Amino acid sequence: MSWPIIILVMLALFAVNMRMFLAITAAALTYFLFFGSVPHQIAIQRLIGATQNMSLLAIPFFILLGTLMDHTGVAHRLMRVADLVVGRFTGGLALTNIFLSTLLGGVSASNLADSAMMTRMMVPEMEKQGYSRGFSAAVTACGALITPIIPPGIALIIYGLIADVSIGSMFMAGILPGILMSVLLMGAAYIIARRRGYKPSRTSWPTARETTSTLLASWPVILLVVAIIGGIRINIFTPTEAGAVAVAIVLFIGFVIYRELTLRDVATALVETFKSTSAVMLVVMASSALAWIMSLEQASQQLAMMITSVTTSKWVFLMIVNVVLLILGTLLEGNAIMIVMVPLIMPTVHQLGIDPVHFGIVVIVNLALGCLTPPVGTVMLLVCNLSKVKINEFFTEGALLLLALLISLLAVTYIPELSLALVN
Repeated sequence: MSWPIIILVMLALFAVNMRMFLAITAAALTYFLFFGSVPHQIAIQRLIGATQNMSLLAIPFFILLGTLMDHTGVAHRLMRVADLVVGRFTGGLALTNIFLSTLLGGVSASNLADSAMMTRMMVPEMEKQGYSRGFSAAVTACGALITPIIPPGIALIIYGLIADVSIGSMFMAGILPGILMSVLLMGAAYIIARRRGYKPSRTSWPTARETTSTLLASWPVILLVVAIIGGIRINIFTPTEAGAVAVAIVLFIGFVIYRELTLRDVATALVETFKSTSAVMLVVMASSALAWIMSLEQASQQLAMMITSVTTSKWVFLMIVNVVLLILGTLLEGNAIMIVMVPLIMPTVHQLGIDPVHFGIVVIVNLALGCLTPPVGTVMLLVCNLSKVKINEFFTEGALLLLALLISLLAVTYIPELSLALVN
């Protein structure tokens, strides 16, 4: 029963601001040095073994895809498509911001990359149109949370690997919840826009000629989405192969079709991808070693017994999971939480008859919300830093948007069909 001590060691190291992968690694090594009876060499094997899964190759491919998106001109063309659809409504530019995040979610895998790009592109434009900077930042950050939910989000891939669930099923399961989040966020933004008198971003509905020209300019992006989702769905290729194909397509779009991509842009994207992939993999390695310790100590079985002694209702269990993950999300990075916690609670998930695909979407939506909560809200901190907005202003301006996200979480939790309809 030494695993609770290991968890306390890890939390203590987090409390003194140690880097996440170092804190998790230190906690794992504490077990091997002081509590475990297994040879110390196994500690190294557990750390390195996590990198040997070929499916992890999907992560750098999709990170590279999202990074290249910033240099190809795709985002600006998608913004015109979004403006065609929602620009005529009250608060049109705020709605366009959210709708664009939804469209980008289908071709990018990083909410940090999306939020950085959207902050630079949309916040200044919204300010010119009379929107407050705090509201503009809140809309941008909340919209960026759709990216991990809609495929090919990195979180979908990581959950599929650690929960032994089809990544293709996770990709399909994320589509409807992502659309729901988009609709509810746009509804909240529309209400705020009506109260404050924000104008539509366009004075008239688009003409047939304008619609045709805008859609024709955006057809390569449609090809990209079809290549990712369609190819996986009809089993042409695996998610890893889909990532490689998508990168090849976006390079073709950038160099040949739009001609806005340069070799310097590719070099910059590769460096950024190397840094981001390294950060993710260090956490994966450390968390994998810790998860192995938890399995050896039968922590998941003990935790399952504790939970089922409190409740045997899967709905009460899901509410408990939501509360716990929302609290942990204020303190820890989402992927680390998922890698450590999911193996612990999966036996309870199966025991209570909860579909693991549905549970995965509940977990990922929870952890996406953690990107907005201080002190470790990565998306919130990034957007506030880039837009020069204070954190208290961010939450004051975005209160209704955050409520919309919480409603989305409850809907995803208690309406499993939202996650499973396309999978089934």
